[in-house]
Amino acid sequence: MLTIVDPHIHLWDLATGLYPGLETPSDGFIGNNAPIARSYLPPEFLAEPGPGLRLGGAVHVEAFPTDPLAEARHLQEMARSFPVPLAIVAHADLSDPGVDAHLAALAALPAVRGIRQVVNRHPDPMLNYVARDFLQEGAWARGYARLAAHGLSFDLQLYPHQVPDAAAILAAHADVPVILNHAGMWADRGPSGWRQWKAGLRQLAALPQVSVKISGLGMLDTGWTVDSIRPLVLETLEIFGMERSMFASNFPVDKLFSTYPALWEAFDSITADLSAAERAALFAGNATRVYRLDAPVV
Repeated sequence: MLTIVDPHIHLWDLATGLYPGLETPSDGFIGNNAPIARSYLPPEFLAEPGPGLRLGGAVHVEAFPTDPLAEARHLQEMARSFPVPLAIVAHADLSDPGVDAHLAALAALPAVRGIRQVVNRHPDPMLNYVARDFLQEGAWARGYARLAAHGLSFDLQLYPHQVPDAAAILAAHADVPVILNHAGMWADRGPSGWRQWKAGLRQLAALPQVSVKISGLGMLDTGWTVDSIRPLVLETLEIFGMERSMFASNFPVDKLFSTYPALWEAFDSITADLSAAERAALFAGNATRVYRLDAPVV
């Protein structure tokens, strides 16, 4: 029995009207999303681990809602009946002049721990998440600076070539805890892209407030195997160390590429030679600490 805390999941209820992008299946860089273009609710997620995994907690990460505060409030209600601690990483547009009031409203919800605003920009239109380069905007950096005042962390999702711009902003605000999503999203899969990805990880790991989630690997390696993800996992662990790394599922998105047990069995296999204490930190302890899952969520 492997005890896990999953710090990157999405729960969406299409009945709320908050996720119009999921109401009709579409094609993207992860392929066709038809299998997950539907509601994904706690009963389904809680059944994913099966008999070999014990779930000790989870973190919902914003799922591109049309109304971020409504999403957070809906998740807060879910947290009340969730059988394990459920924390929330909500959405905010940090470039919005009125973001301070929005952050205050989110921080007032007991389960909210942080903010994610995806900043992924890429020359390939298929990989481009956002229409603006937020990392170049002074208004966005000013909004980011307000996170500490509200006791909020930041989930950073970007591509390796964006790391220098992001690192400059992060370094200026060392009081904001940062969690790098999806191991830094190694999107350009050739040798030069691998070198750029490793350099980006090292630059971010040099900032002591930054941790990393090893997650979402199937999005960029849709036919992944234990052997295909092993170098990425081990490189990330070497760069960030055992105290600032954590495993996560990115379900249900990564449900497109594997089962939940298969994913955690892969992490289990890759780290089999580590000590019991190191494995406990990677699978549960670090996520509990970073997302404060031992503090009240309701």
